[in-house]
Amino acid sequence: MAGAGASARTRRSSTVSDVAALAGVSPGTVSKALNGRGQLRAETRRRVIDAAQELGFSPNLVARGLIAGRTYTVGVLTTDSFGRFTIPVMLGAEDVMGAGEMSMLLCDGRGDPLREQHYVRTLLARRVDGIIVTGRRSDPRPSLGRHLPVPVVYALAQSEDPGDVSVVHDDTQGAVLAAEHLLATGRRRIAHVTGTAHHAATQHRAAGVTAALAAAGEQLVGGRPLTGEWSERWGRDAVTELLLRGEPFDGVVAGSDQVGRGVASALREAGRRVPEDVGIVGFDNWDVMAEASRPPLTTIDPNLTDLGHTAASLLLDAIGGRSLEPGVRRSPCRLVTRRSTETVV
Repeated sequence: MAGAGASARTRRSSTVSDVAALAGVSPGTVSKALNGRGQLRAETRRRVIDAAQELGFSPNLVARGLIAGRTYTVGVLTTDSFGRFTIPVMLGAEDVMGAGEMSMLLCDGRGDPLREQHYVRTLLARRVDGIIVTGRRSDPRPSLGRHLPVPVVYALAQSEDPGDVSVVHDDTQGAVLAAEHLLATGRRRIAHVTGTAHHAATQHRAAGVTAALAAAGEQLVGGRPLTGEWSERWGRDAVTELLLRGEPFDGVVAGSDQVGRGVASALREAGRRVPEDVGIVGFDNWDVMAEASRPPLTTIDPNLTDLGHTAASLLLDAIGGRSLEPGVRRSPCRLVTRRSTETVV
């Protein structure tokens, strides 16, 4: 008779009450078990899940939202109109959100505070469960404020407010990896050609290169980094400046892959061989740039997908009621080797 009853129930749309009756629990317990909430015994949770599977029960998101008081949507607010940095961050976040059957709404604030506030109001009106704030740079940016009714996590874009939760890649650690790699391949006269002087990434990467060289008893060629634009053109111009100085160098840590590609191009035009005469390490692991360089660039990967994964996991914890430790979490970078630093025998 039990089997016949279950069969009859599956001929129509099953309900929470049906699952509760089959599992021998209350409808509230079914909701907690299927949404991963509450303190339930593993045996009870398993019984509910088995009953739901037997009945083919799959609550729609609207029903789940009404039960849980959630919309299962998260807002993503970015200043990166090109998507170069936002897309990998979002891919990592989506891996986490997708597993929880959550959707993301992307809004491009374009660095305009008024537009950004408009999108914040729009997202709150849509009753999102939380917001991820991201962008093109890791420079500290204005906080959305602590008055919002939903949790906020900053990914790549660091909040100025130390009371917020921010996840950024560790530029200093990445630059240390770059300099140590050049040192390990036998280079000792290392220059640092990087981007805009006031950017946080520029400062942190310069600090990492300088510290790694100092630990090896070396110092930067010229005694300081060469700062300029984040562009291939600046990479080429910087090589011209280095050559005019006449100070020998056998390695360059570039502040970005664009700069590194410009460095490689200018060295080739000047008759300097890469990697035989000069080894180059870039930063960002932007494959379009790094692999198109001649030769392909060894580079530092900031692991933006992992960074997005971490940020989304933290946001889900906060949505679930967990209190997060405020402050900045730094995500480690990794070295990706290509031909621009091959050891020459």
